[in-house]
Amino acid sequence: MSEIHSHTLFERLSAALPGAELLAGEPLAAHTSFRIGGPAEVLACPRSEGELIALLAACRAEGILPRILGGGTNILAPDDGLPGVVISTRGLDTLARTGENEITAGAGVSLARLASFAQRAGLTGLEFAHGIPGTVGGGLYMNAGAYGGELVQTAVSARFLRPEGELLSFDGPAMELRYRHSVFMSLEGVIVSGTFRLTPGDPEAIQARMRELMEKRKASQPLDLPSAGSTFKRPVGGYAAALIQEAGLKGFRVGDAAVSEKHSGFVVNLGRATCADVLALIAQVQERVKADSGIELEPEVRIWTSNRE
Repeated sequence: MSEIHSHTLFERLSAALPGAELLAGEPLAAHTSFRIGGPAEVLACPRSEGELIALLAACRAEGILPRILGGGTNILAPDDGLPGVVISTRGLDTLARTGENEITAGAGVSLARLASFAQRAGLTGLEFAHGIPGTVGGGLYMNAGAYGGELVQTAVSARFLRPEGELLSFDGPAMELRYRHSVFMSLEGVIVSGTFRLTPGDPEAIQARMRELMEKRKASQPLDLPSAGSTFKRPVGGYAAALIQEAGLKGFRVGDAAVSEKHSGFVVNLGRATCADVLALIAQVQERVKADSGIELEPEVRIWTSNRE
């Protein structure tokens, strides 16, 4: 047996990365807002850019292309888990004011923390992001938005690390931010940080706006149940939630996965939902909505499979 295969992947990475935070067989359900997902062969949690670079080099030596996990708020992970390496970016949590009206945040900074930091600095433009359950990296990856706001309105640049260790900078239009899309979706690598340009504002007025939007969110969304937020993208000429409700699917369930009674655009975990339950529910909702309206719904949630389809 060759030396590279004489130990487990976890053991080999532990030897190559002394001091790194590595977890073997870590349940992905503990790291996703759906609370669904089997064990990752190795979950790696770099705490700095240097650790991330070393980790990517070790993965490259193993012939592994790792998956990237931010807040896990838009991920459906498979029940049987994932081989290889999953990298959590939550440790990339630096946050600083880097210009008079600019803030730079690490990929692992939550959007709520970023918005609160901007509010305390008297900078407006990120109020909409305060209630979005995700991180800066995930937010830039999908151009997160809510209540008429999107990160494209304030994001001016992002730093991106390629698997081979090349650090790239994407400025403005190069990020290709549009509705639930960015250039990063077509690239292999990791968003390291993002910089946001904001506008001076009154901290009290900013805080009041954040409170107002949070109350709207609490009143209209099933925040008391595990979910991955909006399950489907907004189709042209309509809204997914309205189409699902019109098809008579509010409350429809497969196993413990259900269309939320509170907001039809959300699929929720009633307690013991599996990835298989959610996938079956999504497929049936798509089929019923297509038959009822002729519109084909496209999932917004990112569906992970063990073979990286």
